[in-house]
Amino acid sequence: MFPRLAFAASAIALSLPAPVLAAEERVFDVPKGSLSTVLPVLSRQAGVSISVTDAKLWPARVKPVRGRMSVEQAINRLLGGTEARAVRVSATSWRIEHRPAAVRVAQRPPPRTVPQPRAREPSHNYVAGAQDEIIVTASKADTPYSHFAGVVTQLGGDDLAFGGERGMESILSRTATVSSTHLGSGRNKLFIRGIADSSFTGPTQSTVGQYLGDVRLSYNAPDPDLRLYDIDNVEILEGPQGTLYGAGSLGGIIRVVPKAPDPRAISIQAIAGVSLTQHGAPGGDIAAIANLPVGNDGYALRLVGYMLTDGGYIDNPLRGQNNVNRIHVRGGRATIRLEPGNGWTIDLGGVYQAVISDDAQYADRNAPPLTRRSMVEQNASTRYGLGTVVVMKRWDDLFFQSSNAVIDHRLFERFDASLPARQPGSAGEAAGNVDVERLFAPVPIIPLNDIPRVLDQRNATRMLVSENRLSRPYHNGLGWVAGLVVTRNRARQNRDYLYGSLSTALPGVTNRVTEITGYAEATAEILPDLVASGGLRLSHMRLGGEAQDVAFALAQAGRATTASRHETDLLPSLSLLATPIDNVRVYARYQEGFRPGGLAVDGNFVRRFRNDQVQTWEAGVRLGDRNRNLFDASVALSHSRWRNIQADFIDSNGFPTTANIGDGRITSLSGALAMRPSDALTLELGAVYNHSRVDDLALEILPVFAAAPERLGRIPNVASHAVRGSVNYATMVGDQDVRINGWANYVGPSRLGIGPVLGESQGDYIDTGLAMRIGSDRRGLSLTVTNLFDSRGNRFSLGTPYVEGNAGFMTPLRPRTIRIAVDVAY
Repeated sequence: MFPRLAFAASAIALSLPAPVLAAEERVFDVPKGSLSTVLPVLSRQAGVSISVTDAKLWPARVKPVRGRMSVEQAINRLLGGTEARAVRVSATSWRIEHRPAAVRVAQRPPPRTVPQPRAREPSHNYVAGAQDEIIVTASKADTPYSHFAGVVTQLGGDDLAFGGERGMESILSRTATVSSTHLGSGRNKLFIRGIADSSFTGPTQSTVGQYLGDVRLSYNAPDPDLRLYDIDNVEILEGPQGTLYGAGSLGGIIRVVPKAPDPRAISIQAIAGVSLTQHGAPGGDIAAIANLPVGNDGYALRLVGYMLTDGGYIDNPLRGQNNVNRIHVRGGRATIRLEPGNGWTIDLGGVYQAVISDDAQYADRNAPPLTRRSMVEQNASTRYGLGTVVVMKRWDDLFFQSSNAVIDHRLFERFDASLPARQPGSAGEAAGNVDVERLFAPVPIIPLNDIPRVLDQRNATRMLVSENRLSRPYHNGLGWVAGLVVTRNRARQNRDYLYGSLSTALPGVTNRVTEITGYAEATAEILPDLVASGGLRLSHMRLGGEAQDVAFALAQAGRATTASRHETDLLPSLSLLATPIDNVRVYARYQEGFRPGGLAVDGNFVRRFRNDQVQTWEAGVRLGDRNRNLFDASVALSHSRWRNIQADFIDSNGFPTTANIGDGRITSLSGALAMRPSDALTLELGAVYNHSRVDDLALEILPVFAAAPERLGRIPNVASHAVRGSVNYATMVGDQDVRINGWANYVGPSRLGIGPVLGESQGDYIDTGLAMRIGSDRRGLSLTVTNLFDSRGNRFSLGTPYVEGNAGFMTPLRPRTIRIAVDVAY
């Protein structure tokens, strides 16, 4: 322990910086045009957030900005000759407002820069009011939020990193509508707005589309849980989002926007911390970020690297081991930006991350806290690689982007599949022998109940994707986007039983999908204060695959099932947004989403499951005090009809399988409120209520649920209700900036899965945390405490589905953990 602590302590000299100073000079290449078209370009090149307080300023014609200058000079040059002026809100935030008439504003030095994020400019926007002019880049046409029919949750990258980077956990703790399974880092499935299918890493496509920039991270693989270092922001759009994002966006999308290479400035940033977990082992983290201009031709290289270790806290007395569930994360990201001129930009990038879990993180339900009696180590590993080529070109009113990527994602999981303890002469012994005979015939039958048995599962996914689109960013009452997407994905799943020295291969499956898609969407102001949007997406897919490790005769018998086939889907969308009075926006929208079918293992066979489809009607209201920026709020009500639901359940042989279980309905009500009583204090509150039901069961799976039809119930893994609240306070103490952030999240009850075996309850717990930082924009010391009350809870009731006769499992929250970190920037 002490060498590890000594190493972590010596690493503490590094850290994550605050922002680039506004006074630093950058090279700008911003064309002339309307403010609505040009402002997103300047914002990206400057690396700052710019809001507009009056929508009447959007059509204003602004001047081009070219050359090396400070951000303040660039904004002032852009607005020269207009009725607008720029006001700096914080180190990386500006506000554009009407210039006061007949009043000469005296020049004064800019305010002292302070670290991000500041309470005056909360980076967590459920956005309304003065935040309405934030650009929704996930709309693919840079639509101002004031003209977007829906609710966008936007999380700032610096806010996500505040208190310690935790990957997807950082997003989950800051939103009420996003939920996850909790098998472990790199193995989880994400859900938004009650659209959830199952707990397993099976052949079904995800219900949530995850994107890094404009590149999809996966197709039918779990959340890779990429660490969110050096992130500009995260946008969450509740679904479906089928028209723009296609298959696998039934629940919505999560788009992570990394910071782009900057050819105008050199910066080196780092962070390091040590953590102590009550009832567990210590951990540590270290990360470094570098931005390096290359030559004098507008080229730049941006590098991110990190290593993290989360200490374990689950004990296994059967093996005499403590703190078995340690997790190691190693990864990095590199992007080189080329700016050959004439408005062209080329980004070449790569991502790699490995997550190694020493053992599972679940505990036995009827055992002492934080303990599990397992005869085997249930280790897991995930390795994720991504290579990207992104080409961009901007004209006065048009923007072209080509995003191309290759993804390789591999996951290994080991599950405990041991037989229950053998009682000589009992029925349990007979049951054990029957089980061995079924699995290993014609292997001789011997009573091996006391020998560990494991099931190893390997998932390998390879994806190629190319998206090319042309858009007209919204301005002067019109915006549109049209694109073409080509995707090829292959996913292979293999399983093996290991029983002492014996091993046998279980049936596996390979799924292949080739998808060609065209889409278009337009947004137009059809009347004053009335904006309409509409779009279509046409997708044609070729599906195929085959069984793995199946006897030749069975494979030949199933050739008709595994033969390739074709699907064509048309996804429309329509929305209206009205502004009946100032600071109030009312919207209604209709969207559809789908997932293609595939192949799933069923006992010793492989069979098909069909595509499923969601149709959603949504209405909502957004409120905000635009002039005083005191509060913003949103309320949304949605109703979804989900047909041919693809879901995983335990079949009659005791293995997970996938089928279309029937049709269901989901009603969701969500709301959010942000209040700013003062420049230093921000209060946030969010809540969601989900009501779901499978109301039309498919005939082919009725026998599976005959034993316990009452366990069918609601759609799994999504809490019936959740509430989130946070307090953020920022002030100056002497010449040091101090920020304090506290949060509490309540996650209501939910059910593990569908069917009699997976009907276990979970959820109904409170998670809390407190983070503090004191320092300057170049040096800082932070303290974070998570799970303040050291509560246990039950985040997830799935430990292993293969242990017979178990009394149930639970996944507790990480016990109270204290982290101390330092950050530096040069």
